[in-house]
Amino acid sequence: MSALKLTVEKVKLAFSAPFRISGFVFDSQDAVVVTVDDGTHRGRGEAAGVYYLKDDAPYIVSILESKRGAIEAGIDREKLQLLLPAGGARNALDCALWELDARRTGKPVWELAGLDPPKPLLTTFTIGAESPLHMAERARHYASARALKLKLTGEAVLDRERVCAVRAARPDAWIGVDANQGYSIQGLPPLIASLMEERVMQLEQPIKRGEEAQLAGLSSPIPLIADESAQTLDDVPGLVGRFQLVNIKLDKCGGLTEGLAMAREARRLGLGVMVGNMVGTSLAMAPAFVLGQLCDVVDLDGPTFLSHDPAPTITYSEGMIWCDERVWGRPSRQPT
Repeated sequence: MSALKLTVEKVKLAFSAPFRISGFVFDSQDAVVVTVDDGTHRGRGEAAGVYYLKDDAPYIVSILESKRGAIEAGIDREKLQLLLPAGGARNALDCALWELDARRTGKPVWELAGLDPPKPLLTTFTIGAESPLHMAERARHYASARALKLKLTGEAVLDRERVCAVRAARPDAWIGVDANQGYSIQGLPPLIASLMEERVMQLEQPIKRGEEAQLAGLSSPIPLIADESAQTLDDVPGLVGRFQLVNIKLDKCGGLTEGLAMAREARRLGLGVMVGNMVGTSLAMAPAFVLGQLCDVVDLDGPTFLSHDPAPTITYSEGMIWCDERVWGRPSRQPT
């Protein structure tokens, strides 16, 4: 392994409008961009961390700086898994190392990962938890979207009104909802019944992380998706019999390396797979797009919330997402 030059940059991502979920309202998001350079080739990765774990940009920077010596002495993706814990710091560096390897070998990341050539993917477009009227307006605004994800807050009556309003505005759309841990186990049966009436196709993280055992034996005609309950590979076995799909986010699990391992383990255990995001630019979505090639459900609309997404950017068209290798992971044997 050759020596590397590590660059760590904190950037502020301004939202085009405030975004509300259960317990939080966001109008911007700090992210960290990592670059590794071996003197001939370089690789890049971006991470925003996990807000509810206090894994924010300053923490990510501090973790990377604390390991700068070991990183710059030379590191590969395998050793990185032991050097850093799961989270934003490892995600940014892991993705940078994937791109560095693509440029060193002349092979695209998808090939290095053992995947087929990528295809455009159907993605959900997320609507924050606002008034039913506002959410219905947003649903109509996403006229070309074929799949919508609605944020709920655990306010049962208001949540039902939100879902009904969006369904009335978009009778044609696939709809899933994300409760962001907002419900108790007792509140799930009436919630599920109301969601069934509006043809909602999935329910994401209805109860708090740590309370997953309460879901054992719950009969739900709507698939339940583990998000906060599925941080890393170690969490996947415990989801069986409680959830039907696992939502993998690279900022949670610590990069594409572990994300791919989680997807394959979930499949082995009979679980479906979803890929999500913690908001970010196209640079952050690109590795997740590679993972998305293995997924049943894709939620990679993060750049659509930003007032500016630096070029080159991924493409959204007719409800689909496409990521060209020029965004990230483009192979090259020439200096970059």
